[in-house]
Amino acid sequence: MKNYLDINKNSWNARVEPHLKSDFYFVDEFLNGRNSLNSIELDLLGDLKGKSILHLQCHFGQDTISLSRLGAEVTGIDLSDKAIDAAKDLAEKCNTITKFICTDVYNLPNVLNEKFDIVFTSYGTIGWLPDLKKWADVVNHFLKPEGEFIMAEFHPVVWMFDDDFDGVVYNYFNEKPIIETSEGTYADSSADIVQDYVSWNHPLSDVLQSLIDKDLILENFREFDYSPYPCFRHVEEFEKGKWRISKFENKLPLVYSLKAKKR
Repeated sequence: MKNYLDINKNSWNARVEPHLKSDFYFVDEFLNGRNSLNSIELDLLGDLKGKSILHLQCHFGQDTISLSRLGAEVTGIDLSDKAIDAAKDLAEKCNTITKFICTDVYNLPNVLNEKFDIVFTSYGTIGWLPDLKKWADVVNHFLKPEGEFIMAEFHPVVWMFDDDFDGVVYNYFNEKPIIETSEGTYADSSADIVQDYVSWNHPLSDVLQSLIDKDLILENFREFDYSPYPCFRHVEEFEKGKWRISKFENKLPLVYSLKAKKR
């Protein structure tokens, strides 16, 4: 899929405007000071005052700006130029000094020459990347010695199911690109957009081994039986801010998180 970057850039560009208007992203509340980060990642991030953070695949920058509000010096990167334009505008409105760069993850070492205390990525990111070895190269490249990589992501088991969770239709392992067309968006199913996209499933073993191969030391790994976002079909909120797929109750892992330190 040599043109997957163009396909996915077009897809994410089309989502920016409906996402900015959606209740899912609560932009008005965010402008008034609401933090977009969840306890899953906040517990791993700890005290961020004075820390430098690189946020990979930041979309239009809510989490990036939230990190800035917690006292960090943050740079966010994303493939979508429309998302980065929106992120810069949002940061200005929030009066934060948050940097944003438009580039794909693999190209980042060619356009950014810094090292960071923390590299961070979260929720729906690595599925857009074909090669986790190259991804781990980038993570390792930008970490200072003793720097930390912190990640929260949807569990790969979730991506095995069809959209209605009626059965397993996708391979748990990274067998081949998944090429599909979507209508609407997870943040607004009624959005008038139809876009092609290309994604890849990555088993936990590939995620962990790619980091281990770069001599990153795994310090924390957890799996969660809920999602902090109602981004799947047929979910129910069993506690405030925690959703499960109703038919599976607490039997299915929906999210995992990890922290790894550079030697």
